[in-house]
Amino acid sequence: MPSQSVSTPRADILVIDDTPENLNLLSAMLTEQGYKVRSVTKGSTGLRGATAAPPDLILLDINMPEMNGYEVCEHLKANERTREIPVIFISALGDVLDKVKGFAVGGVDYVTKPFQVEEVLARIENHLTIRRLQKQLQTQNEQLQQEIRSRQLAEERFAKAFRSSPNPIAIATLEEGRFIDVNPSFLRFCGYSLEEVIGHTATELDLPSASQTLAYTIQKFQEMGSLHNQEVEFCTKTGELKTILLSIEFIDIANVQCTLLIANDITERKRLENEFISLVSHELRTPLTSIMGALDILGAGKLGTMSEQAQKVLSIATSNTERLIRLVNDILDLERMKSSKIVMHKVKCNAVDIMVQATEAMQAMADNSQVQLVVNPLNVELWADSDRLLQTLTNLISNAIKFSETSDTVWIGAEVIEDKGNSLSASSCASNSLLITVRDQGRGIPEDKLQTIFERFQQVDASDSRKKGGTGLGLAICRNIVQQHNGRIWAESTLGEGSTFYVLLPLASS
Repeated sequence: MPSQSVSTPRADILVIDDTPENLNLLSAMLTEQGYKVRSVTKGSTGLRGATAAPPDLILLDINMPEMNGYEVCEHLKANERTREIPVIFISALGDVLDKVKGFAVGGVDYVTKPFQVEEVLARIENHLTIRRLQKQLQTQNEQLQQEIRSRQLAEERFAKAFRSSPNPIAIATLEEGRFIDVNPSFLRFCGYSLEEVIGHTATELDLPSASQTLAYTIQKFQEMGSLHNQEVEFCTKTGELKTILLSIEFIDIANVQCTLLIANDITERKRLENEFISLVSHELRTPLTSIMGALDILGAGKLGTMSEQAQKVLSIATSNTERLIRLVNDILDLERMKSSKIVMHKVKCNAVDIMVQATEAMQAMADNSQVQLVVNPLNVELWADSDRLLQTLTNLISNAIKFSETSDTVWIGAEVIEDKGNSLSASSCASNSLLITVRDQGRGIPEDKLQTIFERFQQVDASDSRKKGGTGLGLAICRNIVQQHNGRIWAESTLGEGSTFYVLLPLASS
């Protein structure tokens, strides 16, 4: 025989009545309406059935032998398992006191016999609906309570980690950057008291050692949505300069957007690192100069003629020695810049001269790589150290040529940014600024590398230093030069299509 689909009953109803005729009538009526019906003639039997398998609703007669309906209802309401089941009394007793007693023992409704079928069905459906809504509300309340408990637990864990963390941590409003909470490590780090910090900004407390660097850091955070291990310098209350790795994340506190700032104090590590780099660089320079001189003598043939194979070996040695000398010079340059031992000699200079000189200086390299240079200079004046800006542009053009293929083009252009948000990523550009661009058609830079390539010894590919002859310090030097001109440098790129480097510099005052 073909199987027949069994529809899900609308509800499970238990009918307790000692009169078989009433049971049969109610059972037939409810079954016809799609309800599952269980019928019993004794109150004690009904209690056992309700406890074993709680129904959705109970229809209960009052006048029954052994145990009347009131007693049955009292037992139901005393049992944790059956307490919430709605009970509708159906009885021939129509006195007001009988009805009041029915409600007093826990009934939800009272129908007087003889009853109307439509009335009973309407009341059943009404109370089943109320019960369903109660269950939904109860479930939602339980879920809400669980979420509240989970949130409280998470907040307790966060508060414990926040207070006990050895790292300086602060919470500030996103809109104004005002501190709303800081941990004890933050107070020990900066030297201020809690009362002096709360409600103030980092700038008001003179914490940033260079406002331009902090502004650039905040902008990067807003563009990326988070920031991790950005090197920033801060001043303590006593004026001591400290270097930190700053990480920033968005958090929501009472529907107020805030930032979570976590600092890692690397002052001592940086000091040791800088001393080590400076010492090693100075110690390397003298022997390298000597080696280079010896190689030049050999290459000039002053010590005799060498075979072709020897010339190749000498060429490799010369190339690698030159690379080492460039690396040492770059390290010393960068360290001197960071320690302010190199002073920017700023004068009024024209952007045309710097851009043309940079292009001419790199023309031979471009010709050798069969790369075309296209320059569109702009006749505007800058207050700058022309030699250092020339160094920056030649470095950027050199990189663009290195990562270009034969017959590619490198464009060098400029435009004046007059208003905020006028173009490109210059949504935060200041007015009266010059935006210089160096654009190539190379392999591009992955998005996760766009921020780190300006750090020391950072390259897109670890093999680039060998293949392209770079030191991994050029962009770090460029960033330092640009920042000392109160400017900004950044990059945008599409993999497989090329990269564009932007240098934003303030124009000279008229």
